[in-house]
Order: sequence, then structure tokens, then C-alpha cells
Amino acid sequence: MGARRAVAAGIAVGIALALAVAAPARADFIRDKQYWLDDYGITRAWNTTRGAGVTVAVIDSGIAQIPELAGAVRGGIDESGFGSPDGRTPVGDGAAHGTLVGTILAGRGSGPGDGMIGVAPEADLLSVSVGFGTDGGDVEDQIARAVRWAVDNGADVINMSLTTNTRDWPESWDDAFLYAFEKDVVVVAAAGNRGSGTTEVGAPATIPGVVAVAGVDRDGDASFDASSQGITIAVAAPSEELVGVEPGGDPVYWSGTSGAAPIVAGVVALIRSAHPELDAANVINRLLRTATPKGDPVPGPIYGHGLVDAAAAVTADVPLVDANPLAMPYDLAEWVELYRQGDAAPPVDQAEEPPPARAAPPVDPVDRLPDWLRRALPKTTVLADVVIPVGVLLGFGLLLSGAVLGAVRSAGRRAGR
Repeated sequence: MGARRAVAAGIAVGIALALAVAAPARADFIRDKQYWLDDYGITRAWNTTRGAGVTVAVIDSGIAQIPELAGAVRGGIDESGFGSPDGRTPVGDGAAHGTLVGTILAGRGSGPGDGMIGVAPEADLLSVSVGFGTDGGDVEDQIARAVRWAVDNGADVINMSLTTNTRDWPESWDDAFLYAFEKDVVVVAAAGNRGSGTTEVGAPATIPGVVAVAGVDRDGDASFDASSQGITIAVAAPSEELVGVEPGGDPVYWSGTSGAAPIVAGVVALIRSAHPELDAANVINRLLRTATPKGDPVPGPIYGHGLVDAAAAVTADVPLVDANPLAMPYDLAEWVELYRQGDAAPPVDQAEEPPPARAAPPVDPVDRLPDWLRRALPKTTVLADVVIPVGVLLGFGLLLSGAVLGAVRSAGRRAGR
């Protein structure tokens, strides 16, 4: 895949930290550690909705069967060739990644008031496993197929906690993402992490229309290692001191925009549940317009429109829009038309007209002379550089000598008198 390789956007600094620092296995401890539920208006938003009726596809390493997600995953598929057909067997590098994402997004808890609970705990999930770091074929093509499958199987929202570590994306994603947008699906993607080598936002978070999520620390300030920056950032959410549950059932700490993205995807699910009449463009507009402004300018390359606010996103009065505000100045279809046509010949009706005919230059009279005479004539440069100047000097000399000779003769005649 060369320099562009799709990777989970939190593996390097997320999973490594998580496996090294396990939290005590007490259910109430896990709930207490989920500071974002109160700090970002999520518990207040639950007074209106908990995400019922909305389906979120998680395109990742696969969501394992754990108690906290019992009843949450209603379908899935494996695109890697290494997992189970239902997408519930974690695969590839950082196999725990998809399960951690799923618990942040739609965890059901382990009892009333206990255990890991997601941002949208009544939303349904689709588990779509792709093989990061496996030999199951090009993961970029797996992702393109995954997006289409998710759309065809009822996804209202797609969460993609992954990045290519570069701003561009493969052409196979053009049609897949266009298909998602045409079917009114909101796509949420992680911006990537400096700690994983992504200093600038990478695709799919650079695709016009995608909700790109940056990461902040516990105080709401930009995370140095667990975020990146770029002009496509839409909003920011916590990416440090996160907790989740891994496939083995253990609660763990982790970090990265891989965790910030499902927090935002969960908020999007809450919006879609509370406002089923809104299309994707207005769901995204509501997310942006209700964010708490942060940084200067707003929107900006570090926080986008600001810190996500779930309660305001669900309850505030927000004017309607006609188009996705993240697809400006052009949407993905216009982008493809502008930038994927560089090597293609223009259509016949758009081809450039031939230049107008020019009048033939006048024929030099010398060209009408016989060849032997033209060859005998001096070249133009010789005429300009030698013949003409010498001729002028000779002419001036003859005039001068004639004048001197005339003066001498006149003086002689006067002396003879």
C-alpha cells in the first residue's frame, strides 16, 4: 500500500497504554471514570433520548461478544477474510480496538447504574471487521466494501476510528462515500494522533462532508499526542483518560481520537433519535452550531467549531440548512469532478476550439530572386553588422575628403591671384 496505509487511529498510543494499565474490575468504578458523560452534556441529553431507533456501523477490527454489549450489535460482516462472518471476531493489529470503540459508543452497562455505558446506550450497532495489518488484501478496498455494506444494511451513522496517515484517499472510496452521502448517512471519522505519526488530519477525516473529530484532554484543551490538526476538523471531544472494555471483558484505560470519534458518533445518534425528521445535513449542522466555541478562529484547525455539547445538540433551536456545512465550498461529487479528471481528455463538446487561422506572412522580395543570386548576396547579419556600418564610414570618409580637397583648391586659387 506504499506510504498510505489505513490504520486504526488509536492503536499506537491507545491499546499500548490500555493493556499496560488495567482499571480495577469494579462496575461502579468504571462508571465513575466516564467523566465525559457529565462534562459534555450526555447525561442531560438522556432526559430526551438515549439513541433508540438509530443504527451505527462501526468499521473497525470487529466488536467482541462481551456482557456490556449484550443486545447492542444487531448485525455485522467480516471484510478481512480472517474473522467470523458476523464481524464479531476481532482481527488484525490492535484487535481489541473495535470493542473499545463499541463500548464508548453504545455500551449497555452491567447493571442499573453500573458498568461501562455508551453515549447512546439504546442505539443499535453493526460490527464490520476489516484487517489492519493482515494479509487479507488491500485494507482500503475492504473499507470501501464495508461502507457500502453498512449503508445497505441500515446504518444511519458510520463510525470510522481509523486514518490513512495522509490527506488523500484511494479512488475506491469516492463511490463508497458518495453512496453513503446519497443515502443520507452521517460519517464520523477520527482525525488521527500525533503519537501514532499523524501530525495532520488524515483521510477519511479529510473527505468533504465527513465529520472529522479532534481530541482534547480532561481540561478540554487540545491533546498533544492524542489528536492532530487540520482545516477539516468539525468538532472536538475527549481523547485522553478514556476507559473501555476489551474483548476479554477487562476494563482498561486508553487514549486517542479513536475514542473521541465514537463519543461524537454517539451524540450524532442522539440527535438522529431525537429529531428523526432531520436529514444528515441538518443533523451535522445541529452538531456544529451547538458546540461550545473553542480556540481562535472558530471554526479552526485545532478544535473545529468547538467542544461537542450533547444536551444542546439535542434540545437547542437550530435553523435549518439546505446543504451539509462540511461540504463547502464543494461536496465530494464536485471534488471528484475537479480532481479526478486530470488525466482524462475533455468531452468532445467541451474540447478547446482550434486557434483561428493566421494570415500568411508577406513574402520577402529577395525570396523571389534566383537561387544563385540569393546565395551571392550577403546574409542579413553580415549586412547589419559589417556591410552597412562600413558603407556608412566609407561614405562619410569620401564626403570629408571631398570637402578637404575642395578647400585646398580654393586656397590655391586665392594664392595665385
